[in-house]
Amino acid sequence: MGKRYFCDYCDRSFQDNLHNRKKHLNGVQHLRAKRVWYDLFRDAAAILQEEQSKKPCRKFLQTGQCDFGSNCRFSHMTEQDLEKLSAQVQGEQRSKELRQEGADVPPGTIEDWLEKRAKRLSAAQNNSTLPEKPAPFQYPLGWPAVQDLPPSLQAPPPGGWPLPPGLQWG
Repeated sequence: MGKRYFCDYCDRSFQDNLHNRKKHLNGVQHLRAKRVWYDLFRDAAAILQEEQSKKPCRKFLQTGQCDFGSNCRFSHMTEQDLEKLSAQVQGEQRSKELRQEGADVPPGTIEDWLEKRAKRLSAAQNNSTLPEKPAPFQYPLGWPAVQDLPPSLQAPPPGGWPLPPGLQWG
């Protein structure tokens, strides 16, 4: 059968030879799929600039769908989406300016967390005679109510799971 070439952008495979690979890599579908992939990693400022230069897509605004999808030359962003994106860009610019000026980094950043962690560790080393109390189990935010979770995701009871009578292992 021979070697096969798999294109991660297009999620397709084909017989690997010079002609087929060259034909695929220069094909319209591959180039579009590659562009869509790299567009996922563009910064917000570039996306905002491009979307503001486009006219709105009438079909998308009327029906919420467009036959061209990501290949449409018109913008699929509403005014609210553009405002949110603009606010995000302004926030990124402010934080970048603060970092350049050497100002304190706003709370909630990795530096803040690392600083608090270092203080906790130093305090723990100074008070090492105190026994550590384990943190109570908490479900992550956004999870459904405890009674709705499957048994495999529920926290174990305080004394552990009860063993049925007569159970023998192995």
